[in-house]
Amino acid sequence: MGLDIKTFREAQKITREKLAETLDITPRHLQAIELEGKHPSLGLLAYIAIIFDMPIDPYIFPEKADAKSAVWKRLDVLLDKLSDRDLSILEATAIALCKDRVGGYPLVE
Repeated sequence: MGLDIKTFREAQKITREKLAETLDITPRHLQAIELEGKHPSLGLLAYIAIIFDMPIDPYIFPEKADAKSAVWKRLDVLLDKLSDRDLSILEATAIALCKDRVGGYPLVE
């Protein structure tokens, strides 16, 4: 959870200090959440989710969560920040990975 919060924060180019101020917590508390595995209160988690439009179901109901959903969401946020040229490079990389793993060209629309 902490790594996801950090990824969302960094994708938005928000400093830890600024987010901590917005959340009315200390930067040290936010650091403990992001890097040391400390879990935020439910209210704080909800506030963070609102700020970053971040799904929280995987953290509240981990048994129902899709294992790739958190990674998928982080990647989706990062992809929104890239140029068309950057996306073309990533697409070519994904195609090469698929060719290597499944032995054929992936279906691309």
